[in-house]
Amino acid sequence: MTTATPTSGLLSRVDGVGQWLSPLGLRVLLAWEFFEAGREKLQGDNWFGDLADKFPLPFSLLGANINWTLATWFELIGSIALLLGIGTRYAAATLWVLTVVAIYAVHWPSEWSSLSELWQGYAISNDGHGNYKLPLIYLVMLLPLMLNGGGRFSLDRVITALRPVPAAAPVADTSAWGLVLFAVGATVAMLLPWFGGVAALAGVGLLVWSRLRSQPGGRYAAA
Repeated sequence: MTTATPTSGLLSRVDGVGQWLSPLGLRVLLAWEFFEAGREKLQGDNWFGDLADKFPLPFSLLGANINWTLATWFELIGSIALLLGIGTRYAAATLWVLTVVAIYAVHWPSEWSSLSELWQGYAISNDGHGNYKLPLIYLVMLLPLMLNGGGRFSLDRVITALRPVPAAAPVADTSAWGLVLFAVGATVAMLLPWFGGVAALAGVGLLVWSRLRSQPGGRYAAA
């Protein structure tokens, strides 16, 4: 039998505080950054026409004006959603895709032949090797909001508390891993095709495996 110590009890309470403050810090900072970017687009001139041949599919089919409008309002609406903590997962996922597209079209090096050469683009500069450091930091900050939501200091939390049925305890099962690997891998594949493609395929494999195991009386059903 495990006995809780004063230290473990304190850390548990600190974890409780973290569920309030940690997501809030990420949301506020990201909301500011994306709102500033959206406001600059709203008040500025459309320069996406210079990148017409650099957008990945399917965005390359939409045209500069549509892409500019989508980017502007996704940033503005997404930043407000993050700040309020409403639809946090969906807002973060939308901004994740937008950021990956921005890295691909603007910040990613046009050519690289090795990981060491690619690493030179991890900088805030424009010296010909790319400058994806800042948007990559945004992706890392968006990931916990996509996976964990907006935390306790959010409207999402208020809405959840009003539901008559309590939310189920989080379980990292095979289907959840498959969904996350597929979603993240499919977008990352725009930048790193092999890495993202393998992650996406692994996600599909886990989803299929989970489906097969859930079939009653099936060959792969859990004993």
